[in-house]
Amino acid sequence: MSATQVTAPDLTEAERARVLAKSALFDPPPAQLPDGRRDLVGLSREELTAELAAIGEAPFRCKQLWHWIYHQGVTDFARMSTIAKPLQAKLAERFIVGRPTTVTAQISDDDTRKFLFRFRDGQEAETVYIPDPEEDRGAVCLSSQVGCTLSCRFCHTGTQTLVRNLGAAEIVGQFMAARDAYGEWPSPKGETPRLLSTIVLMGMGEPLYNYANVAKAMTIVMDNEGIGLSRRRVTLSTSGVVPMMDRAGAELGVNLAVSLHAVRDALRDELVPLNRKYPIADLMAACRRYPSASNARRITFEYVMLRGVNDSEVDARELVRLIAGMPAKVNLIPFNPWPGSAFQTSTRVAIERFARIVNDAGFAAPVRSPRGRDILAACGQLRTESRRKGTSPARSAGEVG
Repeated sequence: MSATQVTAPDLTEAERARVLAKSALFDPPPAQLPDGRRDLVGLSREELTAELAAIGEAPFRCKQLWHWIYHQGVTDFARMSTIAKPLQAKLAERFIVGRPTTVTAQISDDDTRKFLFRFRDGQEAETVYIPDPEEDRGAVCLSSQVGCTLSCRFCHTGTQTLVRNLGAAEIVGQFMAARDAYGEWPSPKGETPRLLSTIVLMGMGEPLYNYANVAKAMTIVMDNEGIGLSRRRVTLSTSGVVPMMDRAGAELGVNLAVSLHAVRDALRDELVPLNRKYPIADLMAACRRYPSASNARRITFEYVMLRGVNDSEVDARELVRLIAGMPAKVNLIPFNPWPGSAFQTSTRVAIERFARIVNDAGFAAPVRSPRGRDILAACGQLRTESRRKGTSPARSAGEVG
């Protein structure tokens, strides 16, 4: 065995540890109120059992509470009818079942709804619900960070510096608050239609730079005795944090979407600065390793169409070469303008030509219809006015990676 073969896994593990250590510098505040009560949302089953044991309650109480919190969507202990009143009062003294505060909820002309949620420390993030135009279902686009560290040039969110990571309670809380708004409790079961049928981690932030909290939140979401979304209904979008892609595949096995946007390193270095750390060849290798990828669950490559920048026939053919032999599809996204942007949307002719080349090579290449543009809820348009509050010099570095 060569020295390279021996050291490569160690280097990957070391890089993964480095990413997690830097991510921890942006950890959210404790999920605790000033009066000392603890938020039960976002706790794992093991943590919830331990909290109950600390107040003298048996492990079976965890299952009861889990059902009320994540299947029924109940926030008031007094409404948990299978729990005796003395215990309801005891729980209310020590705990809460929280939700982020809805600051605004805007509805687009196409029924897309954008929520601005405020968390306990005053920080804010945006969440978007995109209903299917033909069926009673839709996708909830969740944020994983307040702001973003990546500074992708075509993305409005990237103009906002990273403030902090969102905690597991804040991530799953976005979905639960959206469900509150649509009255979708208890959790639909079996063949019952779900209005909020899928989750896409494509909102503010890079999910793999907040892996611990994202993984914990999605584990809760996918628990069959609560919200009960299958891993096939969850898509994690990354700009290419290569060391964490393997771990996400092994531990979560959710669908993978990759924000590609360019097929040459020189251009991707400019559009997606993360590429300077993890170039296209490394990114494609990680995609080929992704364990749950199959013809039934293809990796989605997101590709924003920028006029005269990345939309040529040469670009389309190179994209086909990059993904050859991979279970993949390509989402072509007409650029969504935002105030101050220097880019323009590709022409219809250029988009159709690009799509035809990819389709002819055997890959699906749907052109995404812009949704929620009129309320700045479309892809790449999310941004809040949250600012750093009391950040340390380490936090001010502005980059987790």
